Amino acid sequence: MLSGAVRERALSAAPPAYVYDLAGLGAHAAAIREAVPAELYYAAKANPDARILAALAPHVDGVEVSSGGELAHVRAALPGTRLAFGGPGKTEEELAAAFAGPAPVHRIHVESPLELRRLAALRREADVLLRVNLPIAAAGASLRMSGPFGMDAEALGRCLDLLAEAPWLRLRGMHAHLASGLEAEPLLEVAAHVLGWARSWLEGPAEINLGGGMAVDYRDPARRFDWAAYGAGLAALRRPGEVLRVEPGRAVTAYCGWYVTDVLDVKRTHGTAYAVLRGGTHHLRTPAAKGHDQPFTVLPAGSGDGVGGPVTLVGQLCTPKDVLARDVTVERIAVGDVVAFAMAGAYAWNISHHDFLMHPKPSVHYVGPG
Repeated sequence: MLSGAVRERALSAAPPAYVYDLAGLGAHAAAIREAVPAELYYAAKANPDARILAALAPHVDGVEVSSGGELAHVRAALPGTRLAFGGPGKTEEELAAAFAGPAPVHRIHVESPLELRRLAALRREADVLLRVNLPIAAAGASLRMSGPFGMDAEALGRCLDLLAEAPWLRLRGMHAHLASGLEAEPLLEVAAHVLGWARSWLEGPAEINLGGGMAVDYRDPARRFDWAAYGAGLAALRRPGEVLRVEPGRAVTAYCGWYVTDVLDVKRTHGTAYAVLRGGTHHLRTPAAKGHDQPFTVLPAGSGDGVGGPVTLVGQLCTPKDVLARDVTVERIAVGDVVAFAMAGAYAWNISHHDFLMHPKPSVHYVGPG
């Protein structure tokens, strides 16, 4: 639902535009913080906007970054915030950057024995987690993090040998982000498997980073991940002395953003109604990337030609894949109307192919403090 302030900004902003509700984001993050009895790190890859980061800072224990670019960006936006450095294929330069600045990265998530050797060669003190890749079937997952992510048992054994030869690297625990798009119950089942496995490898209390992967339902914007059930489940799973950490991204910021544009043309082709919008998937890649219809609200503002019933909303790109929502029934949509696409606060602008056809980039607007 668009709040009054978001609706007002959506109607006043020159389209295309992004509108971020910072007040709503802060309230959502505070509720997550209250529900989850674990350290909460925000995965910056979901949306690294500097004012988004600032709005989240009071409610999180740290931020997870996955590249040297994200590392530099978040350090500049949130000086002094604890950072965890993850992601495959870290270069020597990126690993060295972990030690730049006034304070080193809080945790480095090691993805392979070679990466650990590169880190050891720097001969700098660091706290590391070994990222594991477990053969766990996560029922209902929209994405499984297999293949290049993390290590199997054989590679982990090699890492333990390497750590014994590099005492300046301190093994703090394990990291396991195995799947995305899970509801609370299956995500807790994955967590139970990960914890059981990690305890068999680690002596005594340790840190276990369970990653993110909380479900976001683009078909029903009002439906949210059950953070209370997830938090209660984690409390039951945790053993005394263990530090549990989670790294949500999409489920934190998806709901705070709207992509706002206007209708340039309305037409029928072979019986199908189309609304052609200013902008498109080069600004909001999410529906094309995930294969869904992006939820939207039509804000009547035009007096031009209009249609009702099923309509497909497309952008200005020279590709039939530039579709934001397909055959969605509307009461009426007309030339000049404003369309506000909800749930555009994560993996939206920051994953889009901005320069295709070189259309103007959207402006960015904020509602609330931050």
